[in-house]
Amino acid sequence: MQDANKVLESLSPNEQKILPHIEEKNVSEICKKSSLDKTSVTRALGYLKSKGIVNITAKEKKIVDVGINGALYRKKGLPERRLLQLLEEKRIIKIEEAERQSRLSEEEFRASLGVLKKKAFIELKNEKIFLTAKKEEISRKSLEEIFLDSLPLEFDSLSQEQLYAMKSLEKRRNMIQISDEKTMHVEATEFGIKIMSLSIGANGRGFIEQITPEIIADDSKWRGKKFRRYDLTIPVPKIYGGKRHFVNQAIDYARTVWTEMGFREMSGDIVVSSFWNFDALFTAQDHPVREMQDTFFIDKKTELPDKKLVKEVRESHESGVSGSIGWGYKWDEEEAKKLVLRTHTTCLSSQTLAQLKEKDLPAKFFAIGKCFRNETVDWSHGFEFNQTEGIVVDPKANMKHLLGYLKAFFAKMGFEKVRFRPGYFPYTEPSVEIDVFHPERKVWLELGGAGIFRPEVVVPLLGKNIPVLAWGPGFDRIIMDYYKIKDLREFYRNDINQMRKMKFWVK
Repeated sequence: MQDANKVLESLSPNEQKILPHIEEKNVSEICKKSSLDKTSVTRALGYLKSKGIVNITAKEKKIVDVGINGALYRKKGLPERRLLQLLEEKRIIKIEEAERQSRLSEEEFRASLGVLKKKAFIELKNEKIFLTAKKEEISRKSLEEIFLDSLPLEFDSLSQEQLYAMKSLEKRRNMIQISDEKTMHVEATEFGIKIMSLSIGANGRGFIEQITPEIIADDSKWRGKKFRRYDLTIPVPKIYGGKRHFVNQAIDYARTVWTEMGFREMSGDIVVSSFWNFDALFTAQDHPVREMQDTFFIDKKTELPDKKLVKEVRESHESGVSGSIGWGYKWDEEEAKKLVLRTHTTCLSSQTLAQLKEKDLPAKFFAIGKCFRNETVDWSHGFEFNQTEGIVVDPKANMKHLLGYLKAFFAKMGFEKVRFRPGYFPYTEPSVEIDVFHPERKVWLELGGAGIFRPEVVVPLLGKNIPVLAWGPGFDRIIMDYYKIKDLREFYRNDINQMRKMKFWVK
């Protein structure tokens, strides 16, 4: 059992202010009696509940209130009322003249005619309006007028007449609005009643809320008085500070890892030519990967780079380079001009290699960026995804170096279990598939491929065959593992509650 005196001493000023008014049981009434705003009262009640002093029950109810037009008509009168007032003076009037003199909009005038005719207040003959309503009918307020004047009302408390009036007004634009309202019912617990009785005796004791230099300097200000106790164990509201989106946090971390390993970052456009995305990487122009089933094409074309490079790539495809025979077909320059959403960040590698000079070697580059493929969306696949790209251009590089770089990177990203399987890619030889173990699903996840660029890629871009280690694993599945996300689609839900609860990326 808590010590009531200690709990009383630990109450904040706002909690002490509302304590004598708990018997009101209604937040709005407590606000009035305590002279505190609703936010302060609600927060103080939450603290009192956590201390076992009050019980709070929430009740939801629907409230019917006036809309924008409803508020205007409640003040000026419904359009049919204003028309009726004109007709009461004229009794018989031409429709055209009535519309002008009533000063109603065309929509309001037509609606008013319909309402009054439905109520048998008027007749329309020979393009004239005849008033047929009796004087007492005209002076009596309609159900709609009475209903508007009575708003706001609780939906569940509406009578049959009020429901009829509401449905009639709902047919008009912005006349009424229905909203959900939460009400809180507050009741003191048995312990709370004891605290309240103690607070009456303690009223005026004047707890000291905080220590100030003035209080310390003058002992008359604190001697014989009580300091308010602070309970550090009670639950407090969670505070969600601003932070970067969890995907961007992961990208920032990976960028740091590659940079610390001595790599420089590559960047480029999302929309690229087929030349850089496919042809420069020795992907044949009739390869299935270039079809609509895999690639998003843009309905435009672009110019190709300098003629010498285009000629080298053409020859690589048609007849190969020294030691190979190429693909043995006629390479089409127009096909290479087609624009695509990049299907991999490897297009950045091809562009970077084309700009390198021999004096720049050895060199190491990385990229992390968005790619697009026409995939069937499921828990582990998406039509857009992030990829981390890397190349090492070094005459002394070999396959062991490649596997070493990848193991080091994935270890820093939190993956101890990494395996490499022989694989095939049009632009690397030898090639490997990279898998990491997913501990929850107990499966190996394929992240992408790696290998050493073929001479058909390197020679046209660099001018000679130099070993180029290359990799481009998917990055989103790395993020899934760290954040325990079970479905890739959660990346793009933008659920504010999910994003608030996401831990900060720390390794």
